[in-house]
Amino acid sequence: MDSEADEITSLVGREVYSNNGVFVGEVEDVRLDLDTEVVNGLALSELNAQLFADTETGKKGVIIPYRWVRAVGDVVLINDVIERYESPNEDTELAV
Repeated sequence: MDSEADEITSLVGREVYSNNGVFVGEVEDVRLDLDTEVVNGLALSELNAQLFADTETGKKGVIIPYRWVRAVGDVVLINDVIERYESPNEDTELAV
């Protein structure tokens, strides 16, 4: 479990980009499902002001579903979120 915990905490501080190369924000924390011990969301701060200009976000940032993550390396690559935030649905949480 230690290596998994290290892997999860290594996400904190990484920049998040859409698959179109648009900076989205920075990982501030991870959201875990304690029952299944699975990451189910990323809490982002330092948001791209242009991307979220017309979106009401939480005081600190947004939480995106982890299923949007496409790849993790030096940065976190997620599915393009611009279209998703233009038509938000029930699985998008905008308060942190």
